[in-house]
Amino acid sequence: MGAQLRVYRQKIRSAQTTKKITRAMELISASRIQKAQARMAASTPYARAVTRAVSAVATYSNVDHVLTTEREQPKRAAVVIFTSDRGLAGAFSSQVIREAAELRTRLEGEGKEVVHYLVGRKAVQYFAFRRRAAAKEWTGGTDQPQFDTAKDIADTLVDAFLAGGDSADGVDEIHIVYNRFVNLVSQTPEIVRVLPLEIVDGVDEPDSEVLPLYEFEPEADSVLDALLPVYIESRIFNAMLQSAASEHAARQKAMKSASDNADKLILDYTRLANNARQ
Repeated sequence: MGAQLRVYRQKIRSAQTTKKITRAMELISASRIQKAQARMAASTPYARAVTRAVSAVATYSNVDHVLTTEREQPKRAAVVIFTSDRGLAGAFSSQVIREAAELRTRLEGEGKEVVHYLVGRKAVQYFAFRRRAAAKEWTGGTDQPQFDTAKDIADTLVDAFLAGGDSADGVDEIHIVYNRFVNLVSQTPEIVRVLPLEIVDGVDEPDSEVLPLYEFEPEADSVLDALLPVYIESRIFNAMLQSAASEHAARQKAMKSASDNADKLILDYTRLANNARQ
């Protein structure tokens, strides 16, 4: 009985130590998520406005621009996967990777070669473990995104798109896969095709405002040349901010669940220790 009691007490101490760690991580994520939400909320209206402006100009200017025109026979598609640098966030990274795998299957079914661009160490580790190639990788700072990183990603993607699918490093389509922040409880994987532009935000929505008519100075081609890099940068940066807020929320939820499980273990082993002592 004495040996069994020592085992139970050791398990109780181990569970208490684990609870201290998970509780601290839960509080850290809870404190960081407020700033992440604020940055995301500040970025979203701008990204939406730029998207609507580019969509409206491309649709109503009758301009056949390379970044808004469907390629006749698209051969290669880029898929940008946004994951986290660290773990202990539940299914945050795995659900994005799973969604990207489904997208890859669909694109390959359409006869397109898929080129991956990876953001976050979890995606890099996943591809390295399975010995899959990626065109480029970005790691570090996924929980606190910087605009310089978003600009580097956007420049890389635009250069690949302008090169075209016939080039060794070019693509005909660009898709991004990331976790969209819904609320503190729900974060859903989202797939968005950013190039070529395929929708006009608000056109098919009955309650949306009327899109403005534009006069161009200089010509519409020059306006689109200036607007589209800004559009890509804003969409990429907003996706990074959405992913960061989702990561903090997912980690807070996972650590709270771990703390609750530690409490349950402590209670169970305390009862067993009391029984053994008696």
